[in-house]
Amino acid sequence: MIYMTEKLSSELEKRFADVEENLKVIRERMAEAAVRSGRKPGDITLLAATKTVPVEVINHSIELGVDHIGENRVQELTEKYDAYRLDRCELHFIGHLQKNKVKYLVGRVAMIQSVDSEKLAQEISRLSEKKNLSTDILVEVNIGKEENKSGVLPERLPELLEAVSSLPSIRVRGLMAIPPAGAPEAETMHYFSKMNEYFVDTKSKRMDNVAMDYLSMGMSADYALAIRAGANLVRIGTALYGPRNYGKN
Repeated sequence: MIYMTEKLSSELEKRFADVEENLKVIRERMAEAAVRSGRKPGDITLLAATKTVPVEVINHSIELGVDHIGENRVQELTEKYDAYRLDRCELHFIGHLQKNKVKYLVGRVAMIQSVDSEKLAQEISRLSEKKNLSTDILVEVNIGKEENKSGVLPERLPELLEAVSSLPSIRVRGLMAIPPAGAPEAETMHYFSKMNEYFVDTKSKRMDNVAMDYLSMGMSADYALAIRAGANLVRIGTALYGPRNYGKN
């Protein structure tokens, strides 16, 4: 038992050290990309994508200054919830969300980044109003128009924003997108640039209850590119915490 405890401690210490080094590299690349886009490093928010990451490792990254974390799975979020250092960070939900799972998130998360339908928004609104609170959301756009991916189609975005803007106890804070995986850099940049166009265009319309505060796009493989295209919130998991172990939660 002592050996196992020492082994576990050693493994955690290595992961802690890896996270510290990875975070330095990420911060440097984010800062460089921000400057290249004509902004300050502080204008960009790093959200740590924590799917499958042990809470001890998540909390260590929070101690290092990561103040936004995001989970992809409702069950995993609820299992970890009481152990997060939420006194020092914001918790977001960033994965595909089914309407019947909304009840586990309202009142627990600071933002739901993956709202892609009026029905889902209505349920978030209903439960938020019932709890006498307001829930911040991002509208997810299926920028690549992929059949197997969630998100509203770009041409339906204005319609959805108008419908959601009238709902009580819900605040639209921006847009989120995930471009097609494995696309060439030029193609990925095209998708990011299109998202920035939608973001800027929506902001110019000054819709009631729709504030374009966040453009959430860019992950471990392409966050620097996303920042250069206009993203001000990037969701980074593997580059920070290392390869995912999908055999464990």
